Amino acid sequence: MWKRRAAAILSATGAKLAVHRLEAKRLSGLFTRGLSKVLGGAASPRPDRLLADGDALDFGKQTLTVLHTPGHTPGGICLYTPGHVFTGDTLFVGSVGRTDLPGGSTATLLSSIRRKLYTLPPETIVWPGHHYGRTPTSTIAREMAENPFTR
Repeated sequence: MWKRRAAAILSATGAKLAVHRLEAKRLSGLFTRGLSKVLGGAASPRPDRLLADGDALDFGKQTLTVLHTPGHTPGGICLYTPGHVFTGDTLFVGSVGRTDLPGGSTATLLSSIRRKLYTLPPETIVWPGHHYGRTPTSTIAREMAENPFTR
């Protein structure tokens, strides 16, 4: 379903699809294509840009820095701009992303969080991909102190 929505959004807006290079391999893999068909979905659009750790995504006057944070998936990323980090399925408020799907690894996810996210300034606002916690956002300092999965 998300793949159809992604294709429609890309078509309607002229936006470009950017994914980590390891995620691009997964999107075009036999398992993912087969699972999509079984679930009634469509194949993912081809990415326009392959990302790597440290890449910059510029839009308007803003820049987001790619932080490769594998663990939820091998090609997982977070996007950082001073004061804010968009953590997707890597770090939630009081929780972390699931690691039970193919390519997931709890040890790798926790290492990514500690090495890439917990080294950001403590006041950095965490914007997770889902609102599962007691608040929709957090800070790096709060997650370091209170997240039971990363202590």
